Order: sequence, then C-alpha cells, then structure tokens
Amino acid sequence: MAGAYAVAAVGKAILTLLESACPRTEFTSADFELYQAKNFLQPMEEGIALYLHRVTPANNIRNLPPRIAPDGTRYRPSLPIDLHYLLIPYARDAFKQQRLLGWAMRAMEDITILNSGLLNQPGPEPDLFSDAEAIDVIMETFPIQDIGSIWEVAKPNIQPAAPYVVRMLLLDSTIEIAEGAPVQTRVFGMGEARP
Repeated sequence: MAGAYAVAAVGKAILTLLESACPRTEFTSADFELYQAKNFLQPMEEGIALYLHRVTPANNIRNLPPRIAPDGTRYRPSLPIDLHYLLIPYARDAFKQQRLLGWAMRAMEDITILNSGLLNQPGPEPDLFSDAEAIDVIMETFPIQDIGSIWEVAKPNIQPAAPYVVRMLLLDSTIEIAEGAPVQTRVFGMGEARP
C-alpha cells in the first residue's frame, strides 16, 4: 500500500540507486540530492540533482474501483499519478559533466522498474510499498517551452538535463468505505396516515 508519502520515497529511491551504482573512481566527490527551485541558485559542485518539476494524473486510467485490503476492508480508490523529473548533472567542467550525464542515463536505463525492495528504503515509513508493488521509470520527451519555464528560475545556472517520468504511482487512501448491512426486509408505508 503506497500512501501519500510515496512521492518522496520514489525520489529518494532513484537517488539511492544512482549513488550505489556510481563509479567512484571517476566521480569521487559526487553528491546525489533532491532539488527544489531554490537549489538552482547555489548548486552543488559535482553530482546528480533530481528535480520533481511536475505531477500529473496518470493518463492510462483515471477512475479506479475501491481498493480492497487482504482482510476484505474496502477503501476509497487510489489516486494514480505520474511524476516528472529532471535528472541534472553538475561538474566543474563540461566534459566531466557530460560524462556524468551519460553514465547516469545509462544507469537509469539499466533498471527501469523500481521494485518494493528498493522503494522501501529505511525511512519514516519502512514498509510504504507492498511486496507486489513496482513502478516504471522511463525517459520522456520534453517540450522546449517547458524547459524554458523551468530554467527561468536559474538563468545563469542552466544545465543539460534528462527528463524522466515515473508512471502510475498509486497513492492509496486510508479512508474506509462505510457499508451498511445487507437489506433483510422491506417495509413500505403505502396507505398509512402520517402525523
């Protein structure tokens, strides 16, 4: 059951994956961080920034049925969303930056499905995703207008970036659907006088 905190867990899992695969012989001081817009004004020296720039409803399916727990409890339907990230490399020179970008893109392509073992990293919610849950991470095309809007915040620090999308992340509800007991008898008050 991926709850509301799954959005943060996905970003952290992607960075953990990249950090564990990083060739430290070449990128010795590489950092791996989640970025907000304010971080572009004073970026890191070397490493990979993961910037969540947009969240959209999942295009595949919009109206899911109620979620049924293993014990039969029915919950409000999950919210299917897509997370849109920019993977941004930083380095002291363009050559090393482009090598870092190429390596990171290849590492992302090698593991395009993140399973619950990776998603459930140590954190405030250690079992946020069930054993059967997994998400897709794929490179996406990105309109030039969107790139301009994103980098408007950090004009002097524009960097090359690779766009990725996490598809069909389900945010599960914890609100139970109240169900009444089955109807046993019907009583019609036809012909009865009302006070």
